[in-house]
Amino acid sequence: MGLALRCVGHGLKAVIIQFMKGRKDIGEYQVVERLKPHYEIYQFGRSEWVDLRNPSEEDKALARKGLEKAEEVLKSKPHLLVLDEICLAAFIGLIDIESILKLLSNVPDETDVVLTGRYCPPELINRADIVNMVVEVKAPREIYTRIGITH
Repeated sequence: MGLALRCVGHGLKAVIIQFMKGRKDIGEYQVVERLKPHYEIYQFGRSEWVDLRNPSEEDKALARKGLEKAEEVLKSKPHLLVLDEICLAAFIGLIDIESILKLLSNVPDETDVVLTGRYCPPELINRADIVNMVVEVKAPREIYTRIGITH
């Protein structure tokens, strides 16, 4: 999200497609009206958590729609396209890795694409130009929610 904000700050277009997320009360979604026309965000998920061990057919269908939206968005050649949580979606089988690789092979020169999410499949790591990993060092035992920090 920091890269998207950086692009918007320079007057460039950033598009975020969120996989496995469908809550409109999160900060990165609510800010869209303030950052238009340089910032767009689309969600392809339910408001409930995805069962990572047994994702539903609805979760899979929503993820496929998210990938279709990414293909559509690339035609407009935004400066940045963030595919939020797509690595985890691929890892649990919501999206076929080959479909993601096909999408990446059709990225216009004007566009940078960022893939986020845990458990990134090796095929996507091998395809990437830059790979960063966030390592959890410490976390509370219970789900921590604080507006502006976690959502």
